[in-house]
Amino acid sequence: MSGPVLLTGGSGFLGSHIADRLAESGTEVRALVRPTSDVRHLSSLPGVELVLGAVDDVESLAAAVRGVRGIIHAAGLIKARRPDDFRRVNAQGTENLLEAVRIARPNLTRLVYISSLAAVGPSVDGRPRPIGASPAPVTAYGRSKLSAEESVRGASGDMPTAVVRPAVVHGPRDRETLAFFQAVKMGVLPLTGSPQSVLSMVYCTDCADACVRALDAEIENGRSFDLEDGRPETLETIVGHIETALDRRVRIRLPIPGPVLNLAALATEAFGFVARKPVMLTRDKVRELRAPHWVCDATAARSALGWVPQVLFSEGARRSAAWYREAGWL
Repeated sequence: MSGPVLLTGGSGFLGSHIADRLAESGTEVRALVRPTSDVRHLSSLPGVELVLGAVDDVESLAAAVRGVRGIIHAAGLIKARRPDDFRRVNAQGTENLLEAVRIARPNLTRLVYISSLAAVGPSVDGRPRPIGASPAPVTAYGRSKLSAEESVRGASGDMPTAVVRPAVVHGPRDRETLAFFQAVKMGVLPLTGSPQSVLSMVYCTDCADACVRALDAEIENGRSFDLEDGRPETLETIVGHIETALDRRVRIRLPIPGPVLNLAALATEAFGFVARKPVMLTRDKVRELRAPHWVCDATAARSALGWVPQVLFSEGARRSAAWYREAGWL
């Protein structure tokens, strides 16, 4: 089937790697970007058309979806000034995109929605949540992603859809895990959770590969796939890999008690309110940080998508460290 693939969120961390993967395969890409987006990387890729718009701008979506053969919807907020902003962009924005597809009726191979493990919630025992367990998100972000998932699955009668749900995505261009690298470099690491907390991880290019594979794979309509690299890591081993990558050792580990962390989050929220800026550390985020484990199982993705992740966190940390240094971020 001919025609471009519409990519939302292409100027973000994971979205940029999805754009790379599509461009490498010779796929024509139509990237939906805001006027304020940093499009330097997208502009450097062959076959990428930039179109101005946003998921909360219904008119722009109607134009963006016209004539596309597939859609990868990676746009969304990971931090916000207020909880309702997550619902407006992540949940309502997805509904807007689905409605634009219903109106324009492009001949889609599939719409792939990029969700998050936050949509289903943490694990209490360090093992993936049982298949069929009811989702239990613990943050406004997670609830907004779950709502978007439900909208996408509900639209499967009108269009081919799939949901991919990555665990912690890491790699070059990621500003979220950068904070761990900066702390290790300084030798002082604040600990917001237990060192024995277990996390599933997935490297950026592996995650992007799975998202692109989901576009054309012969899969049941409306299916969901968790993405992880097959080797969960404890917070302690994650720090160890970063220490090895940087050839530095953390001299001081500072466990942060829950009440102190909540107080810091309250202060950060107040700053965000006054500065009119979204902030990452909120009391909502504290609930996520204090959750015992975040793990999942990608067996279904491996089987249905023919997907084999290539990079474990130990190697990913080395690649990230090298990129951060070269980019002047570290």
